[in-house]
Amino acid sequence: MARFRRSFDLSIWTRNLVLFAAALFLLQFGQGLLGGARMNFFIETLGLTEGEVLWLEGIRELPGLGLIFVAALTMRLRLPRQGTLALMLIGIGFALYAFVGSYSALLLASLVASFGFHLWIPLQNAIGLSLGNKQNAGRLLGTLASVSSLAGIAGMGTLSLISGLFESMPLGNYYLIGGAFVCVSGLVLFLLPKDIGATEAEPPRILVKKRYWHYYLLIFLAGARKLVLGSFITLMLVQHFQLRVWQISTLTLVGSVLGLLLTPYLGTLIDHMGESVTTSAAYAVLALCCLGYGLISNLWVLLGLWIVIRLTMPLGMGLSTYVYRTAPPEELTPTLTAGVTFDHISSVGMPFLAGALLPVIQYQGIFLATAALIFISIPFARMLQVRVTSTPQTAPSGAE
Repeated sequence: MARFRRSFDLSIWTRNLVLFAAALFLLQFGQGLLGGARMNFFIETLGLTEGEVLWLEGIRELPGLGLIFVAALTMRLRLPRQGTLALMLIGIGFALYAFVGSYSALLLASLVASFGFHLWIPLQNAIGLSLGNKQNAGRLLGTLASVSSLAGIAGMGTLSLISGLFESMPLGNYYLIGGAFVCVSGLVLFLLPKDIGATEAEPPRILVKKRYWHYYLLIFLAGARKLVLGSFITLMLVQHFQLRVWQISTLTLVGSVLGLLLTPYLGTLIDHMGESVTTSAAYAVLALCCLGYGLISNLWVLLGLWIVIRLTMPLGMGLSTYVYRTAPPEELTPTLTAGVTFDHISSVGMPFLAGALLPVIQYQGIFLATAALIFISIPFARMLQVRVTSTPQTAPSGAE
């Protein structure tokens, strides 16, 4: 157990990492404040049907489909500046939710936030990994994920308290306040030195290489199941079991508390056992949980499986550490960005397909099909072999 205690080693906390963690905290606090009210806002305030929610999810993913080309326009900007732009778009988009009065207005606000969110996905890992080295990549991402969980706890706790005390408060207000916190997170990120993540060789604007095919394939398969492991589970709990805002937010709060405690250890587990073992094990657990949702109707069991899913999904950061450990520095951000596009090649169409199949196979059939899809991923995850030496390396630019 001694080596796992290193997950909380204070030596990794440089000034720049503290600033980045503060930006992540504000971002996740804002998302936590509005995230638990999201599905209830769609159904209770806007009166959306299941099909409209699924269509919204699909349209919201469209910016990610062309991210590899959109990001090419900003690739020459320094990583912190790209991150600030992305976070400001997320915050403004979320704040616009408070003013929507129609489905088309909701789609527009969703697209604004989505452009920022999809730009941010690869940047978050790229900036975080640039603040460490290849030996502690998993521990570093796990620690940052723990910070995000702490912020989620604060945000969801605030939401749970306010929604319980003031049930008549318009749900749109949570989007306005949460969006403001996200914008502030972008301003904090702007304080990071511009040279963080800088490389000697200029990063290519667009990069897709055969050597990363395992990563592209696994990201593609992950995108196909993302809807089910994310929004669809919450939609089912709200629609079929009539869970309220305070119940969803409290459930998310429990998952965040457990994530706060366990995610740093999961990151260290990746460092010591390797991406092949940890990613394969995570996929096996997720597949079994989807089987549970397809075959079990007891609410308490389903809530327990929801917690297990939330605690297992952080092991997916092994895909990012795999790229970091195998790619030259200048290829890190372009490769992670390409991965987001491969993710969305599969994820964009899934909400529409799920919406069309839902009346026929019901939600049980959706979960069983997702379980089969995850099982297919396991043999390819076993191919993620990375040799990490024990020789200390010089920290990347901006680590101090």
